[in-house]
Amino acid sequence: MTSEKRVKHIVEAALLAAGGPLTIDMLLELFLEEERPEKKALREAIGTLQQEYQDRGIELVEVGSGFRINVRAELAPWVSRLWEERPARYSRAMLETLALIAYRQPITRGEIEEIRGVSVSSQIIKTMMEREWIRVVGHRDVPGKPALYATTRGFLDYFGMSSLSDLPTLQEIRDLDSINRELELAVPSTEISAGQAAAEADDGEVPEEAEESVAGGVNEPEMRYSEDDGRVH
Repeated sequence: MTSEKRVKHIVEAALLAAGGPLTIDMLLELFLEEERPEKKALREAIGTLQQEYQDRGIELVEVGSGFRINVRAELAPWVSRLWEERPARYSRAMLETLALIAYRQPITRGEIEEIRGVSVSSQIIKTMMEREWIRVVGHRDVPGKPALYATTRGFLDYFGMSSLSDLPTLQEIRDLDSINRELELAVPSTEISAGQAAAEADDGEVPEEAEESVAGGVNEPEMRYSEDDGRVH
C-alpha cells in the first residue's frame, strides 16, 4: 500500500469513527511524528475521498469545526427508519428566531421581536443557547444594555455548513418545514408523555400531534403565534 493510499484510509477511518468533526490538526495528531504527513497531503486525501463519494450515499463535508462524513440529506427518509423514535422537529417560532439571528447577527431579542411582530419566548432563547447554536457576543450600547446574539460553530456543524456564507438565500428557506425535513438525521428525540408535550412546545420542539400544523408551510392559515411566549398553536 502506498503512503498516499494509507493516509487516505486513515483519514477515512478516523472520520467514520469520530463522534464529531475533525480538524486537519486533529487528523495530524493520529500519526506518529516520524510518519506524520504534511498538511497538504491530508487535504489531498480529503479531496480524493470527496471525489470518490460523489456517486455514493455518503459525503465528506467541511463544517464549522472541521471535516465529517454525512449521510446525504436526500436519503434521510430511509436512513431515519433505523431509529424507533421520531427525530426532533422544531417550531416555526424557533426556526424564525434562529434564522433572524443567523442573517442579522449580532442582534438583540428586542430587535427580533420588532421584526417578527411578536414576543420571543425566553425558553426558546435558552434552548438555543443550551444546544450551543447561539451565544452572547456583547451588549447593545442603549438603555438596559440588551444582549447581542450571534450563531456559533456548533450552529454551523449542526446545519452542515462551513461558514455563514453557506447560508441559503431567504427564497430557499421560505418553506420553513423543509428545515425540519433536512434535520431528520439529527439525534432522535426520546419518547415523551402527554404531560411533557407542552414543555417541548415551550422550548421550540414540536410534539407529534402538532406536526400537521407545522407541515403546512409558511402560508398555513391555521398557524399563529402566541403573543405571550411565541409558541406555535
